[in-house]
Amino acid sequence: MRSSMFQLLRSGSASRASLLRRGYSSGAVPERKVAVLGAAGGIGQPLSLLMKLNPLVSKLALYDIAGTPGVAADVSHINTRSEIAGYAGEDQLGQALEGSDVVIIPAGVPRKPGMTRDDLFNINAGIVKSLCTAIAKYCPNALVNMISNPVNSTVPIAAEVFKKAGTYDEKKLFGVTTLDVVRAKTFYAGKAKVPVEEVNVPVVGGHAGITILPLFSQATPKANLPDEDIKALTKRTQDGGTEVVEAKAGKGSATLSMAYAGALFADACLKGLNGVPDVVECSFVQSSITELPFFASKVKLGKNGVDEVFGLGPLSDYEKQGLESLIPELKASIEKGIKFANQS
Repeated sequence: MRSSMFQLLRSGSASRASLLRRGYSSGAVPERKVAVLGAAGGIGQPLSLLMKLNPLVSKLALYDIAGTPGVAADVSHINTRSEIAGYAGEDQLGQALEGSDVVIIPAGVPRKPGMTRDDLFNINAGIVKSLCTAIAKYCPNALVNMISNPVNSTVPIAAEVFKKAGTYDEKKLFGVTTLDVVRAKTFYAGKAKVPVEEVNVPVVGGHAGITILPLFSQATPKANLPDEDIKALTKRTQDGGTEVVEAKAGKGSATLSMAYAGALFADACLKGLNGVPDVVECSFVQSSITELPFFASKVKLGKNGVDEVFGLGPLSDYEKQGLESLIPELKASIEKGIKFANQS
């Protein structure tokens, strides 16, 4: 997918004006406010930069516990359409959220070498719960893009918080799994020796380890890779986060590629809200395509969020086996999130 925000980097003012008009019969781009919660962090800062470059954003609210006024001042100097405001501290969270069309949540701690996703859960679950409580109060109709890990548990936490508040709409809550798709496309293109911008690979399941299931049998263009290559590509896609954590040797996790993936998905949400037809991305959403209440698959985005959740399509024997293996682990992660939200 080639997103307008990245074309913008290479465009002059004339082509920027045409970008703003593209896809809208009225010739005018709707006003859209996007809030980034955790904007001063490792993912939040590059994500804020990328959202500033997106011509579909008219207002960009950057929120974090501290440090956001500096990030906002820095990003505000970029000569693009959106107005920037920085908010710091819990007392300013409501202002950051009010009127938001899309809320992106990269808040929380990143994974460090040796950390399990359970370790992440123990810290990030409480952060997500408090942020979602505020979303339910200040912008209950916003599309919520959950990046905070472990997504397999934080999305169910958000759903439970919204249910308690009486604001839950399953069409508006998304776990952002786009980085799995980005990695699968990149790794497949390298192995198949095809241009990466032409590649498409659906990734289903969840967003951690073996719950990530790239469907290379459905990849386009078709490359007929041998079984051992498919297995290696699958494992590399599943372990992509660990690969980056280890390469950074304790100095961070996949912040830059995650920011890119988060910006791609937010762009798709904005296009859907604005009525652009046939916007399809993979995302971890409430779903009935498997026995699990949440599952990542291809989703059509529209004016109310989720327009349609697509089935898995034909799977290879290897993928069927992968699906069977991931179900118990994903089920446990979902239940863990639900239990946390209802106990604490």
